[in-house]
Amino acid sequence: MIDLRSDTVTQPTTAMRQAMANAEVGDAVIDVDPTVDRLERLTAELLGKEAAVYMPSGSMTNQIAIRIHCKPGDEFLCEVGCHVYNYEQAAFAQLSGVATHTLEGEYGVLKPEQFHDGLVRPENDHMVRTRLVCLENTHNRGAGKVQPYEDVEKICRWAHAAGLQTHLDGARLFNAVAATGVSLADWGKHFDTVSVCFSKGLGAPVGSCLAGPADMMREARRHRKLFGGGMRQAGIIAAGALYGLQHNRERLTEDHEHAQILAAAIQQAAGLSLTPETVDTNIVIFRVDPKIATAAEFVSQLKEAGVAMMAISAQAVRAVTHLDVRRQQIEEAAATLKKLGS
Repeated sequence: MIDLRSDTVTQPTTAMRQAMANAEVGDAVIDVDPTVDRLERLTAELLGKEAAVYMPSGSMTNQIAIRIHCKPGDEFLCEVGCHVYNYEQAAFAQLSGVATHTLEGEYGVLKPEQFHDGLVRPENDHMVRTRLVCLENTHNRGAGKVQPYEDVEKICRWAHAAGLQTHLDGARLFNAVAATGVSLADWGKHFDTVSVCFSKGLGAPVGSCLAGPADMMREARRHRKLFGGGMRQAGIIAAGALYGLQHNRERLTEDHEHAQILAAAIQQAAGLSLTPETVDTNIVIFRVDPKIATAAEFVSQLKEAGVAMMAISAQAVRAVTHLDVRRQQIEEAAATLKKLGS
């Protein structure tokens, strides 16, 4: 099966497994796990931050970031299709008593002109307090769209001038770096906190890091314990993340090239259409003409032909390229798309 459902389906390579098997470990809750410590230090350095904290998932890093930026009764601004708002069970409300104010972007991309003083609630006993701007880069539901760097800079400058803090859900920030050449530190410098995920494009089995100022990360570590994210000999899994961080960032451009092959096949299939019409990174979303099939039916047909993709709405299908899928397999998947979609 050519599995293109997500870039989270990757299996650790032999070299990554070896690194995990040989990892130096300690009790990361009592004091320090040396491998976790190395991962956190390298992540913070690459992002240009003082410190980082390793956690089991990107949902946890995002939710702890929101929690340390906001108090109960506060609100944060985010894009209406973002992961934090759609795919984390509104944990900001359940766990931290925080509200949201959503803005609608174009395939997840927000424009600086959408941010204005009217978005910031006045100090009034009747109103929530606006405290945070949260962006996602690349944007999952926006088919891996990269937020334009100049726009990010302007949005974050506005936020800080308005007295707000900023958080970046950078689950696929490594893809944004590969697509633009803008460094992790340059993306990161506009945000007070940044979350990055190791179990997507980098191919690690588990984990994300939250990075930011040292005092905030001390508070984040405390909330990680509260949320059940304190892990003991976590170096065994952190070693996989560290290996991915050290060895798999440069090769992400291959995934982007493979996504372009799929996109070209979709453009050649009369019954399929890209949404959006251009592909930035490793996520391809396309619409199936109702005259051919529903998305679920088309995914079933693909599976019978040996290709796994994911139906994400009644007529939309998502494919995600990753390090476990070779170019020959991508070309086979592309040929299958053209055949079934014509």
